[in-house]
Amino acid sequence: MSDPTLTVRLRRNAGQIVLTAVASALAALWLVPLLWSLSTSLKPEGDTQKLPLKWLQSNMTLDAYRDVLGEGDIITWLLNSVIVSVGVTSLAVAVSALAAYGFARTDFRYKRFFFGLAMAGILVPGTVITAPLFANVRAMGLVDTYWGIILPQLSAPATVFILYKFFQGVPRELEEAARIDGAGRWRIFLQIVLPLSRPVLAAVSIFTFIGSWNNFMWPYLVTTDPDLATLPVGLATVQSSFGVRWAHVMAGALLAALPLLIVFVFFQRQIVRGVAHTGIAGQ
Repeated sequence: MSDPTLTVRLRRNAGQIVLTAVASALAALWLVPLLWSLSTSLKPEGDTQKLPLKWLQSNMTLDAYRDVLGEGDIITWLLNSVIVSVGVTSLAVAVSALAAYGFARTDFRYKRFFFGLAMAGILVPGTVITAPLFANVRAMGLVDTYWGIILPQLSAPATVFILYKFFQGVPRELEEAARIDGAGRWRIFLQIVLPLSRPVLAAVSIFTFIGSWNNFMWPYLVTTDPDLATLPVGLATVQSSFGVRWAHVMAGALLAALPLLIVFVFFQRQIVRGVAHTGIAGQ
């Protein structure tokens, strides 16, 4: 007779092997386009469309990067992207946390209706509200300002939902004990709930930062001053001046993605912890 413990162990090892194989395949699918972009950006422009296609060749060059960096004020664009992304992230997460805590821990009339209305925002494509948003920003005199770029990006119903599910999982006993000790709702929120929510707050902050950093359409529409251009807008302007030149297009795309890769490398642990904690809270 076979050993049940050995059978369970073999099944577990087989499952881990299958999971590792699937994860490796998905990682390869993600890495192949990135590596191809890097390879194309290092080729002379005349070799980017030669057949047969080659990953590596002897005449690799940094000319595309020199042209992209030399044609634009990348330092200004980078600074603008940092200001906008940090502003959007800090304000959007703060507003979303307040809204989520209100829905999770307070009772008021028509609460379900307003929560459903807030969640309905997830279903509305951003392009649908672009025209009225621009009209409002122009009426407020915020065109060509940082606030004109930041304020319309503060609506984050998905972030509200994630934080709402997490706050629901926070033990009420902790809040009740603090209330008995004389703590008010603001003190409970700031000194108890938020410290317990650091993993999920870190995760949604990183996702919000990435979304704001990659946002091209809205900063492009609401700014005409080159000194206020964000990195995606500025690099797109430089690329359009070259025409369809694939080495320059790939070089610009990689330059725009490089800060995000750095953020991910340094904060990947917080992302994983935040997602894991959110899943536990939602159970």
